[in-house]
Amino acid sequence: MRRIVVVGASAAGLAAAETLRREGYDGTLTLVGDEPLAPYDRPPLSKQLLAAEWEPERLALRASGDLAGLDLDLRLGVAATGLRLADSALESADGSTLPYDGLILATGVRPRRLPGAGGHVLRTLDDALRLRDRLTPGRRLVVVGAGFLGAEAAAVAWRLGCEVTLLEPAPVPLAHAVGAEVGAMLTRAHLERGVDLRCGTTVTEVTEDGVRLADGELVEADEVLVAIGSLPNTEWLDGSGLTVGDGVVCDEYCEAARNVYAAGDVARWYNPLFGQAMRIEHRTNAAEQGMAAARNLLHPHARKPFAPVPYFWSDQYDMKIQAYGYLRGHDEVAVVEGDLAEGRFVAAYRRGDRVTGALAVGMPPKAIRQWRQAIMTGAEWDGTMSSPSRVEAVPGGASA
Repeated sequence: MRRIVVVGASAAGLAAAETLRREGYDGTLTLVGDEPLAPYDRPPLSKQLLAAEWEPERLALRASGDLAGLDLDLRLGVAATGLRLADSALESADGSTLPYDGLILATGVRPRRLPGAGGHVLRTLDDALRLRDRLTPGRRLVVVGAGFLGAEAAAVAWRLGCEVTLLEPAPVPLAHAVGAEVGAMLTRAHLERGVDLRCGTTVTEVTEDGVRLADGELVEADEVLVAIGSLPNTEWLDGSGLTVGDGVVCDEYCEAARNVYAAGDVARWYNPLFGQAMRIEHRTNAAEQGMAAARNLLHPHARKPFAPVPYFWSDQYDMKIQAYGYLRGHDEVAVVEGDLAEGRFVAAYRRGDRVTGALAVGMPPKAIRQWRQAIMTGAEWDGTMSSPSRVEAVPGGASA
């Protein structure tokens, strides 16, 4: 294997490239990225960068010297446009064709959009800087979507003195992921600060004056942020022969085809720890999966299943939210430490007879770490729980 190509110059792609070099690969290593910038960190875009607490230079994942030390054939500002599996060749927007012996796909996701003109999204550095320039005191911001990204951006805009309206189609934001009671607790933070939170509200289009709702109402705004989820960047793989379905479909080793692996937000792989396929859009998973894919590509006879306990965090107002495991599709959630009403607690999640997730708000890291171990070992729910205060039970399962 003398030529490896990594497509996607962000956290997963960079982690893969670094791992290949660290594991002794000394052949040609090409890193292709559609943005013209060197790899940078995305989570701060909706937090420190948007709040003007950080400047763009601080987001760089590696110093220029460290990046140079990887001896990469670095091709930035060049999107991949096609893949020919039979020829082991990658086609690029600049007209070039890259042959490969091994390929790692880390092309990430892009934001979903709404019909109409205007409206911000928040995925790239340029997106964040464009919105940041507009968030001045007194400006009216409408955020469409009260998931973690929308909630973080709303919290930053409120701190900057904007008038914030948060629109969410679900009755309770994040209920599908964290449970109705926990979702309600997280959204109270917006209401307590005067954010105009409207649930059960469907937005049909972005207009020059704000957003149009399904009932015809116009919600006026100076700026609109659309935060209604993401789509994996897989269109360029049409006709390639790879299986694509809500991401690049992979096995437990992150392999999508012979010598072709995927990692990060774009990868949908089978996680044997939970016994199901999943696609995780979290920063920690991107780096860990990039490393796992690189090792499995480089050492085919010593491959290991990628079976992580997913982790994510979110900062909203004065709340630090941390979670381990796979919370979606849970059957029950129970507070095991602290108090939900006080906004300081740890909640555990059950699916079947297993502990599959844990979420903490306002608690020290050690309060939730023990639950990571329970998830990783497949601990039984009944044997793990000790007189919890049940806050929600959903017979027959929650929505996936």
